[in-house]
Amino acid sequence: MERVKRMKMESSVVGFQYCFNQEGQLRHRETQEAFVFNYHQGEYKRNHQRYQALGQVITEHIYRLLEGECHLQRVYIPLDAKENEPKSLFFMSPGALDNPKGLVVLIQDQGVIRAGQWSRKLIVHSGLEQGSQIPFIKKALGDSCGVIVMNPNDNFLEVKVKEEYRTDLQNASTNCPSPTDPEGKEFFRIPKRCSSTPEEHVRYIWDHFVSKCEARHVAVIAHGYGGLVFVDLLLQRRQEVQSKIYAAAFIDSLHNMWHQVLDKKTQEWIQRHCRKWVLSSRPIDRPVTFVKVDCPQVSAGTQSHESAPWICLQSVFRFFTRALKAKNKVPFSRAVIVTRSKSKQGLTRAAFGGFSPY
Repeated sequence: MERVKRMKMESSVVGFQYCFNQEGQLRHRETQEAFVFNYHQGEYKRNHQRYQALGQVITEHIYRLLEGECHLQRVYIPLDAKENEPKSLFFMSPGALDNPKGLVVLIQDQGVIRAGQWSRKLIVHSGLEQGSQIPFIKKALGDSCGVIVMNPNDNFLEVKVKEEYRTDLQNASTNCPSPTDPEGKEFFRIPKRCSSTPEEHVRYIWDHFVSKCEARHVAVIAHGYGGLVFVDLLLQRRQEVQSKIYAAAFIDSLHNMWHQVLDKKTQEWIQRHCRKWVLSSRPIDRPVTFVKVDCPQVSAGTQSHESAPWICLQSVFRFFTRALKAKNKVPFSRAVIVTRSKSKQGLTRAAFGGFSPY
């Protein structure tokens, strides 16, 4: 697999100078040492501030990689935002909505990570190849598909204000909590319209972009909380989602169809068109079953939530290829009976919508 090309990361943050080397590993410019969180012994707040600053630099660096290396474009939302209004953004490949070959949509987990990232922790400690979404994006582009990289955690504009303005700003804003930075200075979160929650962000992009695309084959890759957000979209836009999307890959997803109430037809759609990679010590793609199964489940080949997307990359795209062939040739089987077999696969094709995971 082609490795992510490396761009030196220029940092203006006082206290550290880091860049990605040719192997995509984060190293100190002068000492070539890996990043260490507990840099200032016994000073958690100072170390946390340093880590947050590094995270912001990594976010901007990956944004530049998405544009410069993957040739994606920034799209700001909402589309009718005023000049000074806080805006969210996501990334899209040129011509993605008109691409007849298909469209791949990426939805990451919750937290501090932004577009282009699966795990900040993995990026810091293992490198861009394993922690970023770039290998997935390149794979999709290499298959001549369009790409949309969502940014569901970009929900607020954080603003530090002087003491005399705090009350007015708090009254003007929502009831969102006002965090305190490591130095003890208070700042306020101003919600970004149409993107104040991950669910709202994904729904807006669906309504204004994905639902309008000409691609007949749309696939989704959702990690962690991203899976819950996708199922929420399915609840809100049942007919549109089911008619557009031919396959959805859930990687250690937090969705729960038993809590996110779904009608019988939607449950059947999930059973036919989705697959879940669950954390397991078993080799990747080995069948994994539980008492309640919402869709076919296989091992992610790891027990690490952060590492699961990278390890599952090839498996996910094999699933898309087989799902597309099944859509174009033979309807998916609705059989979900799991049977033991003496064969190497150890599970009948019936449990996997009519095709084998191998």
